[in-house]
Amino acid sequence: MRKILVVVDMQKDFVDGALGSAEAQAIVPAAVQKIKAFDGEIYATFDTHYENYMETSEGRMLPVPHCIQGTDGWQLNDYIAEALEGKKYIPVEKITFGSVDLPELIKKSAGTDNMSIELIGLCTDICVVSNALLLKAIFPEAQIAVDEKCCAGVTPEKHNAAIETMRSCQISIQKGE
Repeated sequence: MRKILVVVDMQKDFVDGALGSAEAQAIVPAAVQKIKAFDGEIYATFDTHYENYMETSEGRMLPVPHCIQGTDGWQLNDYIAEALEGKKYIPVEKITFGSVDLPELIKKSAGTDNMSIELIGLCTDICVVSNALLLKAIFPEAQIAVDEKCCAGVTPEKHNAAIETMRSCQISIQKGE
C-alpha cells in the first residue's frame, strides 16, 4: 500500500505570522515528529497569494494579507522546513483553500495503487477540511485520515467542528501519540 502524507500550509504566516495563533504554534512539534517518522510520499501545500490579494474575493472576506508569494510569511515554518530536509517532498502551490492540483499529482504518482493519505496542518476548519474532502471525493476507496494533534483551526471550536465534519464524511480521525 502506498503511503502519502499531505502537510497543509505549515507556513510562517499561519504559525506565528499574520494569521498565526498559539494553537498553531503548539502543533509544530507534533507535526515535525510526524514528518520525520513518516516513510512514504510527502506533499506540502503552500497557500499562495499575490500582491493583489486585497482585491480578490478572499481578500475582501479576510482583509489580512498573508502568504504573499516570495515573502518570508509564505515560506514554511523553520522547524517544518528542517523536518522536510532530506525527504523527497513535492511542493504544491494553491490559490484557494483546496488544491485542485494535489489530487492530480497524487493520481499521477500512485495510479491505481491502493493508498493511504494522511493530512496534517493548518487550518483544520479551512484548508485541511477542504483538501481532505476533495481527496475523499476523488479517491473514495483510499484510506484518508487526519491527525488532529497535528492540526489547529482558527479557533479550538472551529477545529473541533471541522474534525466532526470530516468524521461524518468517513475520514478517519487519528489522535496522534
